[in-house]
Amino acid sequence: MSTLPDNVEVFVPGRLCLFGEHSDWAGGYRRIDSTIAKGYCLLVGTNQGIYGRARRHASKLIITSTLPDGSTLGPHEIDMVPQALLEVAEEGGFYSYTAGVAYHVMNHYNVKGLEINSYKMDLPIRKGLSSSAANNVMVARAFNQLYDLKLTKRGEMEIAYQGEILTPSRCGRMDQACAYGNTPVFLTFDGERMDVEEIEVKQDIYLVVADLKAGKNTQKILADLNACYPKSGGKIGEDVRYYLGPVNKDILSRAKAALKESNPQKLGALMTESQRFFDHFMAPACPTELLSPALHFVLSSPEIKDLVYGGKGVGSQGDGCVQFVAKGAKEQKRLIEKLKEMDTEPYPLIIRTHHESDKG
Repeated sequence: MSTLPDNVEVFVPGRLCLFGEHSDWAGGYRRIDSTIAKGYCLLVGTNQGIYGRARRHASKLIITSTLPDGSTLGPHEIDMVPQALLEVAEEGGFYSYTAGVAYHVMNHYNVKGLEINSYKMDLPIRKGLSSSAANNVMVARAFNQLYDLKLTKRGEMEIAYQGEILTPSRCGRMDQACAYGNTPVFLTFDGERMDVEEIEVKQDIYLVVADLKAGKNTQKILADLNACYPKSGGKIGEDVRYYLGPVNKDILSRAKAALKESNPQKLGALMTESQRFFDHFMAPACPTELLSPALHFVLSSPEIKDLVYGGKGVGSQGDGCVQFVAKGAKEQKRLIEKLKEMDTEPYPLIIRTHHESDKG
């Protein structure tokens, strides 16, 4: 008699890249050129994410999703056969991510179908918070729990990643670290290898992430920056590799120490420093996207200066989202009010102590 659950509830947050954006794919180039620097980044799960319910299905992948604006897509049915799943994944579109994960799972594990309903999403889409990765981890976790695949969090991350790179997205490896929830993680990228270190904070750290509502072209940013690798792009390419190499390593070593110390003042100051270096070394490689006028308008606003220790761009950078380290809980609330007045859409993020995270 089967002891498998009939259905599961799954929540997966988005992920916020505190430091080290672009270092995952850059460090991946070490698989063809060992002189390229390793990549390092520091991530934490957001307080917002995707809520899903799933159950097994005999022969199909059935997808229903409720978007942040309350609209619903689906149910959309795909035959649970490799060719059908791969076609949907490769053509792109909303259902491609889930189909990509299902394709990878089906090729490596003894599973049948899945009916999954993402009934609530309070995570912004296409804003550098890895909504697609959160979806993919949710699908991988649903398969894992419903079919008892005995995957670790790293295993769920790998399946989510392999599913996404089947789509036109071509993401890096950092995005799926949302599998670790609200626990900060320090990632090292060395070719195909990725090392994960969980970090425990000693006291709560208060951040705010805000959707700038200005838009950006992530695919162009990635294309232009990748054009600087492995050793191309002239002086601009050298600057990109310098930032993603020695500069990133230095900033990340100090950021990791500041997080372990639970020192928000140091974290904020490092964000400001990191943004300054990013603007100098990285923005010239993709000026149409990385000059980021909306981002810099908000970062330099005198109205929020006394509420924050510092801030920077999010994800691939550009005018997607901005993040700030607030000076405390009261300042976080006031910062949210100010950012709303500036016509952005802010979200609170608290990096909690391990004990408080376990509560819920």
